[in-house]
Amino acid sequence: MYDQYGEPDKVLRYLTVRCYLSSPDTRDDHKVPIITCIFFPRMADVDPVELGARDVCVKMLAAPINPSDINSIEGVYPNKPTVPGAVGGIEGVGQVQAVGSAVTAPLSPGDWVIAFPHTAMGTWQTYAVKPQELWHKVRNDVPMEYAATVTVNPLSALVLLQCFTKLNPGDTIVQNGATSIVGQCVIQLAKAQGLRTINIIRDRPGSEQAKHRLTQLGAHLVFTESQLRVKNVKSLLGTLPEPALGFDCVGGNAASLTMRFLRKGGTMVTYGGMSKEHVNVSTSSFIFKDLSFKGFWLWNWVNSDKVEDCKKMIDYLLDLVKEGKLTYQTELTPFRDFGLALDKAQGKLGAQPKQVVSFWDKAKL
Repeated sequence: MYDQYGEPDKVLRYLTVRCYLSSPDTRDDHKVPIITCIFFPRMADVDPVELGARDVCVKMLAAPINPSDINSIEGVYPNKPTVPGAVGGIEGVGQVQAVGSAVTAPLSPGDWVIAFPHTAMGTWQTYAVKPQELWHKVRNDVPMEYAATVTVNPLSALVLLQCFTKLNPGDTIVQNGATSIVGQCVIQLAKAQGLRTINIIRDRPGSEQAKHRLTQLGAHLVFTESQLRVKNVKSLLGTLPEPALGFDCVGGNAASLTMRFLRKGGTMVTYGGMSKEHVNVSTSSFIFKDLSFKGFWLWNWVNSDKVEDCKKMIDYLLDLVKEGKLTYQTELTPFRDFGLALDKAQGKLGAQPKQVVSFWDKAKL
């Protein structure tokens, strides 16, 4: 939790609170004990948390550290939580512990649930009591770290593929940032839909290994940015058709390379700006190629009456995980090592897998 915006390792603090979950008809000696880690380094007793009639009490199992989480803490993300008293984390998986007397959702103790990213409920806590509509039941026979991370990166990849341009089997898409989790998911989801992918990655040590890894996931073509310093990038396509759709999460030169591949009338969707450089579009791209340029922010999409679509997509994604058709690298870290996971997530220790914090020892799950 944090009281003010700033660098995460300076403003994040912890509070271990002994509290109790109760309902009006629960005897004091049957209250369920809860330990919630928040933000001051001390112990405190607080008033019992009352389980409302339409509330669900969830024991959080795991939650990732996303770049957007860090940006929110820094106060530079468009959707900033209210401080003081903000809890970090926008996605995660938990296990239902209790449901209110008027809960109509098909939820029972023991079920796995995920928090929707548009709720910004704060998933970096051991327990949460929230209204039933903020939770979605998911299958519990997939690795916990996948359930914890499905609602941001994999969901974004699926929305990008399905909601901007009608694509048919055999069509081609082009993307930069292909080694990111969104990029890896795009490759695998495209493969499942019979689509081909052209992928652009940065020039850096290990790029050949990265190419091999992406090819194993189903990528058709993978290029480093330097390989695309040619007059006509489309000469590199071979038999692949020109892509109708492109995804940009980098900006700058990578965005320019992506749009060069697009066919006449194609669309490029920008969903990130890792280079912190502007997307520059030539006049000819508008006049002669008739390209369209759009932006995508998952928060806006989910909040535009897409909650039910979101649920179906999440279920589909976890089905693919179960079938072994969707995979990406994560690292599960115990909550006691949160500081280490935070450093890794911020790139202070070099390239690292997606950091997922586990709030409980396996013996307590």
